[in-house]
Amino acid sequence: MLSTEENDILTRTDADTPMGEYFRRFWQPVALCQELLEPDGEPLRVTILGEQLVAFRDTEGRVGLMDRRCPHRGADLFFGRNEECGLRCVYHGWKFDVDGKVVELPNVPPGVRHHQSVRIKSYPTREFGGIVWTYMGPDMPEIPDVPRLEFGLVDDARRYVMKQRIECNWAQAMEGDLDTSHFSFLHMPAPNVETTENRDANSPNRHLYWMRRDGRPKFDVLDHEVGFVAGGARATDDEGELYWRMTQFMLPSHGTGPATVPGETYYGFTLIPIDDQSCWMYCYAWNPERDLHQTELDKFKVGHGIIAEIDGEYMPLRNRSNDYGIDRDAQRSETYTGVRGTAEQDIMIQQSQGLIADRTRETLTATDAAIVKFRRLLIDAARDLFESGIEPVAPFLHHAYRTRPGAWVASSNKELGEVLVERFGHERGLVI
Repeated sequence: MLSTEENDILTRTDADTPMGEYFRRFWQPVALCQELLEPDGEPLRVTILGEQLVAFRDTEGRVGLMDRRCPHRGADLFFGRNEECGLRCVYHGWKFDVDGKVVELPNVPPGVRHHQSVRIKSYPTREFGGIVWTYMGPDMPEIPDVPRLEFGLVDDARRYVMKQRIECNWAQAMEGDLDTSHFSFLHMPAPNVETTENRDANSPNRHLYWMRRDGRPKFDVLDHEVGFVAGGARATDDEGELYWRMTQFMLPSHGTGPATVPGETYYGFTLIPIDDQSCWMYCYAWNPERDLHQTELDKFKVGHGIIAEIDGEYMPLRNRSNDYGIDRDAQRSETYTGVRGTAEQDIMIQQSQGLIADRTRETLTATDAAIVKFRRLLIDAARDLFESGIEPVAPFLHHAYRTRPGAWVASSNKELGEVLVERFGHERGLVI
């Protein structure tokens, strides 16, 4: 349970708020590269952290990100002309380059100070892993680098990247990922569905039986340089073994799927608040060992795992407006929720908590250990920055973001750090 003040710190990300200032110390995703493919192509509206911006790719292929309002009379630069290495306001022709510098002021006489003084607020951008990223923090002699998440380091053929709009506060989506105990219910077949196949020792779905049977996994959380790794262990059929699902959290808002076994494709995501009541979830799948199969790509396009089925505006097809397509007959006889899609089931529950969850009314249990850790880490770091001026170190540790999540069956006498070494060769799941 949080106090009202703590809940506000966690969830409010506009400028001049503790969490808003904290988020701005890190690189944030603003668009898929495919949304800005063509030099001198059409501009793109971007709203993140409560700021209304516009993105464009200039003649030389550079991506600019700037205030959407022209500093002259406030016209919307989304309607501007993207031409000759700059974005030109169509109202009076004021033109700005990707760095926010004024290029032309047609209605201002030569020699007037406006030609030297006028600028538009802009942010630096970089492209990494099929995503355009921006840094919105304070000016400094050296800014941090984009986090070297592993999906962005593999060849294009070995990754898939998309985004989906989430209609609730960003922290609810993150907490949903850190809560592995819900898998024993939310993503399961209906209780009356026969699961004999899953009891077969040779079944590839054996882990589903273990998760369904054990709704109270043992949790452990281990800190690392840019966040923490959380593991949830469930009993198997062997008293000497535990089934572990391990997920990575990396500051300020990177998460992973916990179920990958060796050779399979990994899943991760980055959340960026649009405002306090909605966010973008940039999802990525990657395989460091091989190209993604066409069958995998086909599944992603219609929704799979953390990836929802979306429309042309990146909105999940099954969403708040249509009650997530819930089928009550299917809920009685087929699936626990009656909602199709793992991602959609997660989205439904996270959004059902409200646009901003009221954490003052919760009753937490031991299985919420990773959620408690997440909240304390973020709230304390945001307070340290906002109240005491203590800058976060994590943004400058970009190589420490190359972590992996996954599942593993290990001896029941092993602690989480030992299990991580068995699974990944590193006690925190870092790829060396």
